Amino acid sequence: MKVVFILGSEVDQPHADKIIAELGAWGLEHKLHVASAHKVPEKVFELVKGYNEGEDDLVYITIAGRSNGLSGVTAANAVHPVIACPPFKSKEDMMLNINSTLQMPSDTPVLTVIDPKNAAAAAARMLGLKDADLKKKVTDRIAEIKQSFN
Repeated sequence: MKVVFILGSEVDQPHADKIIAELGAWGLEHKLHVASAHKVPEKVFELVKGYNEGEDDLVYITIAGRSNGLSGVTAANAVHPVIACPPFKSKEDMMLNINSTLQMPSDTPVLTVIDPKNAAAAAARMLGLKDADLKKKVTDRIAEIKQSFN
């Protein structure tokens, strides 16, 4: 069980690091790749094909800004869930570029999560569906949140 990151560029590493820090709390392993869907699509295809044929339990988190072809290309070819967590430099940048992540073609199921902490939590919940220990961590975390309102 792991989270597989595909970054569109090495400049996306700081954004990935925010998510990776949260994965530690869930005890989840990760693997990180840099592969632009625009510049080296064959590398994206090769990565996804390898994961499709191999490990069963994984979730992708794709990180790409501007013209986010990476998330769509990954989702169109992957048998595993894809969470897009695009990086934004500012609210203005988000307003200009969010549509490239939200507007995916039919049969291209990309789940968009803006907050890095929530992206990690979403991956944990997905993987927790098949792992009892992780599901207990998710259940405990939900109870913890609810308790904080008492």
